[in-house]
Amino acid sequence: MAPKLPDPRNENILIYIDGQLFPREEAKISVFDSLVQGGDGVWEGLRVYNGRIFALQPHLERLRDSAHAMAFVDIPGDEQIKQAIFQTLKANGMKDEVHIRLTLSRGKKVTSGMSPHFNQYGSTLIVLAEWKKPVYNPDGIRLITSSIRRNNPQCIDSKIHHNNLVNNIMAKIEANVAGVDDSIMLDLNGFVSETNATNLFLFKNSCLVTPHADSCLAGITRSMVLEIARSADIDTTERNISLSEVYAADEVFTTGTMGELSPVLVVDGRIIGDQAGTMTRKLQMLYNEATTTQGEILPF
Repeated sequence: MAPKLPDPRNENILIYIDGQLFPREEAKISVFDSLVQGGDGVWEGLRVYNGRIFALQPHLERLRDSAHAMAFVDIPGDEQIKQAIFQTLKANGMKDEVHIRLTLSRGKKVTSGMSPHFNQYGSTLIVLAEWKKPVYNPDGIRLITSSIRRNNPQCIDSKIHHNNLVNNIMAKIEANVAGVDDSIMLDLNGFVSETNATNLFLFKNSCLVTPHADSCLAGITRSMVLEIARSADIDTTERNISLSEVYAADEVFTTGTMGELSPVLVVDGRIIGDQAGTMTRKLQMLYNEATTTQGEILPF
C-alpha cells in the first residue's frame, strides 16, 4: 500500500536546503551530514497564520542560542534565515495553516566520526514548510505516564533544542502502544516535566501551574501562555508538580507550536476534573487572538 500523506497538498512542496529549493522527493542531505551521523543539529517549529509568522524572533533566538551552546562555528544570521523562510513560503504559495520545521545541522563531515573537527563544509540549513493544521483533536487528548525519564541538565540541558530526540520518541512509542495521544515524561526526581512533544499546564483552584523549565523545554508557546495568563490577571506559578496533582487537577492542557493549546481529558485512566474547562477555553481564545494580531508579516 502506498504511503498516504496527512495533507495531499504536501505532495508537491518545495523544500529549502542551503540556498536551493528542491521538490519533496529530491530534497536530501549527505550521508556525511551531522544529522545523519549523530542527530547533531538544532531545530524550531513555526506556524504561519493569515500572512504572519507567529513568534518568529523568539524562535530564531532559541535556534541561535541552542547552536551556540552546542559550539557550532557557522551560525547563519537572523536575516539570512528569514530570507530562506520567506523564499520557501513564497515558492509554495503558503500564507496560512502552515507549519515550518526549521533545522540547522553542524553540517557535512569530511569523514564519518563524532568530532566536530570533521565538519569543514559549514552548517546545513533546512526549511521544511508543510500545510498542517494543529495536530491534536481540539476537543481534547488522552495521556499516559511514560517509563522514560526526561533529560535534565546532568545529562543534556533541555534548553538546547536539539535534534537527538530518542528519549521523546521512546515515550511516544509507549503512548502509541497504549492507544493514547502522548506520554507525560517525569524528571529524574519523579516530578512532572512535560509530554514527549509539548509543555504541560494545570489549573487547580483557579491557579495556573506549570513545571519549572529545568527538565523540560522552555517552550515559546509555554512562555506566551504564561504572559497571556498574567495579563488576564490569572494567578500563575512555576514549581515542581507531582503526578497525583495532575490526576486531581481541575483542568489540564498542553502547549506547543505544533498543537497550540490542547485540553487533556484523561491521564493514566483518570478522568481530569472539568475536562476542556472554562479556564482552558479562555486561554485558547486569548492565544488565538494573539496569533491573528502578532508576528512577522510576510513580504509577499
